[in-house]
Amino acid sequence: MGRSQLQNARRRRQLLTLGLLSGLVSPFASGAEDKSGKPPIVIGIDGEFGLANSTSAQAVELGVRAAAAEINAAGGVLDGRQIEIITKDHRSMPARGIRNIEEFASMPNVVAVFGGRFSPVVIEQLPKLKETKLLFLAVWSSADAIVDNGMSPNFIYRLSLRDSLAMPTMLKNARQRKLNNVGLLLTNTSWGRSNLAAAEKFVETASDIRIVRTTWYNWRDTTLVDKYQKLIDAGAEAVLLVANDDEAAVLVKEVAALPKEKRIPILSHWGITGGEFVKQAGPALHQVDFSVIQTFSFFNAAKPPLEKFMRTVSSISDIRRIEDIKAPVGVAHAYDMMHILARAIALAGTTDRPAVRDALEKVREHRGLVKHYKPPFTPARHEALGPDELLMARYREDGVLVPIKK
Repeated sequence: MGRSQLQNARRRRQLLTLGLLSGLVSPFASGAEDKSGKPPIVIGIDGEFGLANSTSAQAVELGVRAAAAEINAAGGVLDGRQIEIITKDHRSMPARGIRNIEEFASMPNVVAVFGGRFSPVVIEQLPKLKETKLLFLAVWSSADAIVDNGMSPNFIYRLSLRDSLAMPTMLKNARQRKLNNVGLLLTNTSWGRSNLAAAEKFVETASDIRIVRTTWYNWRDTTLVDKYQKLIDAGAEAVLLVANDDEAAVLVKEVAALPKEKRIPILSHWGITGGEFVKQAGPALHQVDFSVIQTFSFFNAAKPPLEKFMRTVSSISDIRRIEDIKAPVGVAHAYDMMHILARAIALAGTTDRPAVRDALEKVREHRGLVKHYKPPFTPARHEALGPDELLMARYREDGVLVPIKK
């Protein structure tokens, strides 16, 4: 076996040990019984597992698996039925995502599907989700249209950021820093347009802050500095960036190469945290005033749920410290959502998808990592998080994302 083959084999064994191998299909997916003699409760995860430099789908899977391990250790759900997990990879491609939803919907044992990072993929999946009435749990994607989708009943629930909350928080942070003239640098997708709408709505009633210009880029663009320069030329004192890790790293390296007087603060949406942004940006990251919005930090978590989570996650992975956790919001959101879903299944008394959907609106409370949900959802609110959870964070010299002290 050659060196590369040996490395691949070692990596595959490691992933199998962690239970984090993309495409891992449960042996119970066909309806086989577990050791208790009862059929398992199958949960799907549809994410960007095969996308280069991405860590977001793996983070969602880790959170789901950690919660499932706790649920199973406590006796499972519905008189001892164990949670089993199936993952599918859409590689950030909507067509693959639609196909994955079709396949999940056709599996009678699948109760619900957790979604990944990319709002454009989820938005393209919405018609298929409406058609199949598959229960879909958004634990990263933030576009408003994902939940505000016109479905009745609505089979989409979100425990994640929402663009109409993200943009106001970022704009308020700029205002607090006396950066009242901002430029928007947005991805030319439904996610970017969702953020533009949120920003414009906010500034309509905020006389002390204004958007001087908006520029757009396409995924996989290899340079963004010309668009950044146009914002400076228009009088921007700060740039609000909506990007994922690849393009954001390109921008940071280009800005770091500019004279200091042209390096204005960048306030970023959180797509960058779902990949190897720090590694890709390199030393340039610490030459730029760069901050990012988050809904949660393990550094702020309440002690009892954090200690429980860390005991579990250290038993199923090589994570030993909170500094080891990549894409932390994906892990925490998925962990809390899996526990809330288990409560809903128990409340419904069945794995019937419409019954579980209804039960999610009736779960009274859950004390999770991110917050104490009282309740997580209601018939009129399929969003578990609100503005009180939002915070701005920065990367330390060691690459760890930490909250900015107020």
